[in-house]
Amino acid sequence: MIKKTISRRRFVATGAAAAAGVVAAPYVSSAQSGGKLTLGLWDHWVPGANKATEDVIKAWADKEKVEVTVDFVTSQGNKNLLMLAAESQAKSGHDIVALPTWQPARHAGNLEPVDDILADLIKQNGAVNATVEYLGKIKNSWVAVPATVGSQMKGPASRVDLMKKLANVDILAMYPAGAAPKADGWTMDAFLKAAQDCNKGGHAFGIGLGTTSDSVDTAGAIFNAFGAVLVDQKENITAKSEKVRAALDYATRLAKEYPSDSASWDDASNNKWLVSGRGAMIMNPPSAWAVAVRDAPQIAEQIWHHGMPSGPNGRHAPFLPYFWGIWSFGKNKSAAKSLLRHMSTRAAAEKMVEASKGYDIPAFASFTDFKTWAEIGPPKGTMYHYPNPHNHQILSIAAAPSPHRIAEQIYTQGLMTKMIVRHLRGDSMESVLSYAESELEGFMRT
Repeated sequence: MIKKTISRRRFVATGAAAAAGVVAAPYVSSAQSGGKLTLGLWDHWVPGANKATEDVIKAWADKEKVEVTVDFVTSQGNKNLLMLAAESQAKSGHDIVALPTWQPARHAGNLEPVDDILADLIKQNGAVNATVEYLGKIKNSWVAVPATVGSQMKGPASRVDLMKKLANVDILAMYPAGAAPKADGWTMDAFLKAAQDCNKGGHAFGIGLGTTSDSVDTAGAIFNAFGAVLVDQKENITAKSEKVRAALDYATRLAKEYPSDSASWDDASNNKWLVSGRGAMIMNPPSAWAVAVRDAPQIAEQIWHHGMPSGPNGRHAPFLPYFWGIWSFGKNKSAAKSLLRHMSTRAAAEKMVEASKGYDIPAFASFTDFKTWAEIGPPKGTMYHYPNPHNHQILSIAAAPSPHRIAEQIYTQGLMTKMIVRHLRGDSMESVLSYAESELEGFMRT
């Protein structure tokens, strides 16, 4: 197998704009008995992570004698989403594509069913979490395979020293490295009290109220912890339920302890807040910690990733999975299915997790014991609880279990954070809930 490097590759004639910023790495087999296969995968932010994926694919391609071309497509500027839209419309492009959170449902009509793959994977590895099933199984049929690469958790990343000094919260005692959590007292009330104490001490929790993913994920986890659903599975608007009122009341009281400009935050703001030394906690995968290791090692040594507080409906952690899908118009579906089976093995997942420095989380609970999470540091063990190894919290996503076409709108429009901001700025509870109802009615008409 010979590797070539191409700086840019045109996906489809109608989708040239979507291909901008692509890094291509084709593999060519001298024996082409297995045909050809093309992949459009997410361009990982962690240096070296793409290489691990390439190696996994290469091992399969060498064995199967398949000529494989891999394009890594950046998510900056939503170029990966543009690629998916262009290929779906043109019904031409890659055989296998990486699909972010809501995209399996959006493109379900053009994706090859993969029930046979999932049946085997679940039999081998145990069940996937409910959020993965909600997003990847459409109308009782799996349309995409859960991907290790890109799947992430957005739980708390706390400063051990500041939490103990300002809030008298011992994170290491609640979430010890190598052992099950001892966090029965880590409730929504305890979380609010800690936020108040840290804010008073000059180190507020760095949680945003913008409309980008990090802010929406935290708001969604709070709503889920109260069992608050804005639209039920039968498309009934439930924004004025008592559970939604309770969630909004709590989220607004908590938001009073956020930085004053939190409504304008994007997904980079919380990272900067923690690395700068101003934050006692943020909600994020270990990307902020990784930057701190490089730029502020004295801060990185105090960061610990751990579980969410529990609410009336349980302990919910924001989980955003990625998927690998096969276009129904793909030219080599049998090879595509074979490759996805190979990429979904425990050995392949472990290589990807190691290369991403623990950022990526496989969908199968039995894959949460990889040594990377236990050993990586500083401090050693900081990521032990990141993949939820003891299954002590529910992995969920904002807006679930609303029907996908409505849930995606709730999520991408940041409806929950907008509700919190309106109430925080003085709008009455009834006014905010009426606003939400009006927005939801619009989402349901699209």
